[in-house]
Amino acid sequence: MTNDDKPQDASTQPQDEAAPAHAEASVDPVAEALALLTAERDELKDRMLRTLAEMENLRRRTEREVADARAYAVTNFARDVLNVADNLRRALESVPQEERAGAEGALKGLIDGIELTERDLAKNLERHGVKPVEPQGQKFDPNRHQAMFEVPNSDVPAGTVVQVVQTGYVIGDRVLRPALVGVAKGGPKAAPSPADAA
Repeated sequence: MTNDDKPQDASTQPQDEAAPAHAEASVDPVAEALALLTAERDELKDRMLRTLAEMENLRRRTEREVADARAYAVTNFARDVLNVADNLRRALESVPQEERAGAEGALKGLIDGIELTERDLAKNLERHGVKPVEPQGQKFDPNRHQAMFEVPNSDVPAGTVVQVVQTGYVIGDRVLRPALVGVAKGGPKAAPSPADAA
């Protein structure tokens, strides 16, 4: 037997060319499973963090809405009651000051009762966050005042509220009803306030 005729043992036989390529193509199943699990974990972690952030935002938004609901729940009712306050004020103003001072008997009792009712109504409105706007002598603010007319007045800066036709009200930091006012015109320009410069 020649060397060519001898059976070669498996360790000395030439490797099939396709075998190494097949071995390289096959990936370790453990590493593949680990990569899939890692990717899934990262995705779940990202979703969990997003959900936690959304829940925190929802909690804050809900707290803000509840606080607003508490503060502004009486808005519609208060707006309706303001008409009653206006009518009480008109009733008192319809009696001239000199007659009010000299009133006796039933008329004095009626006037005192209306004044007491007006004060009690104002106190209850304020307890619920409804406060009057006192614009007399202030610079006109279109967010809180509604200009009804202009008054020629050179004694005060232009844009100053010189007459209040109807009292305005705020509830919390929101305008419930703007004050109806008369504004000065023709006076010197108003000096800019520090708040305007900021």
